[in-house]
This record gives sequence, structure tokens and C-alpha cells, in this order.
Amino acid sequence: MMNRVTQKTLLSFCSILLLCSASLHADQKQSREESELNTSDLSYTVYINSNKRIKCLYGYAADKTGDHETAIRIFEDCINRWNDVYSMLWLAQIYESGVSVTKDLQKSTALMKRGALSQDEAGYSSLARYHYGIALFTGTGTSQDKKKGTEFLIKAAREGIQEACDFLTAEGVNCADKKPE
Repeated sequence: MMNRVTQKTLLSFCSILLLCSASLHADQKQSREESELNTSDLSYTVYINSNKRIKCLYGYAADKTGDHETAIRIFEDCINRWNDVYSMLWLAQIYESGVSVTKDLQKSTALMKRGALSQDEAGYSSLARYHYGIALFTGTGTSQDKKKGTEFLIKAAREGIQEACDFLTAEGVNCADKKPE
């Protein structure tokens, strides 16, 4: 027969085991639910390895929520698969600011140049021409070439990027009278 102290100790021990077991079960359930959330169609993480082009837009969501590594993976894949200019611009911005990667102005400018030399239906190439034009004009991440920078900026302005004309006007260049060479 057990004495009262041993019985109380055993009951306390069993109670603690039951509480720990319930807590572990709750943690496992929450972990499974979180895992299911992260792989739902509404989560950007489900698009990391997707072959659907919409994934490129989810790179933005990943970047804005602070998951820069995922954003970079998505953007790089979109660039490799589809030469996606939207992804080039966002990845260029990440390298320019040095968020979650070593700041690399040359890499940033190279991505903007690639986008500027592309033509997409959505108009992101025009925006890339604007940014690449400024990089050339100011010598950011590339050798300074104001003439070539002006050409890209004028083209971007003609494609509807008002900021390109505003930049040139601030630099004393009348973009309305200029024609790309």
C-alpha cells in the first residue's frame, strides 16, 4: 500500500503530465494550423516554387511583410522564368537599399538596365527606363553618362513617366523639345 505522501506526489505528478500533454497537444495543433495557413492559397509562401506568373506579385507581399529572403527567391525565379520587369525593379530596389542583402548598386543598376532594354505590356519597362536613366545621369552603380541617361529619361517621359521629364527639367534639360537619338 502507498502512503498518503506517495499518493499525493503521484497524483501531482500525473496532473503535471496531463497538463504538459494537453499543452503539447495544443502547441502541435497550433503549429499544424500555422503550417496550413502558410501553405494556403492566400499565403505568398505557397508561391515560392510555383510556376504561375502571379507569383511575381506575391514577391511584393513577401517584401512588405519583412520576409525579404522569400521575396528575393520569388523575384529571382520570376526574372529567370519570364524576364519579368516588375521583379527586376523590386529586386533592384532591394539591392539598392541593402535590405537583407549586401548593398550592391552595380547589381541594382544592372537589373534596371535589363528592365529598361525590355518591353513589357504592363509598362514596367518605362519605369525601368526612368530609373536606369537617372542611374546613368548620376553615375549610380555605373559610369556616369549624362547623354545616354537623358535619352532613357526622354523615352520614359514620352511613355508617360512624368517624373522623368521633371528630373530633366530640374537638371536644366527641356524634355519636351528633345527627341531620343
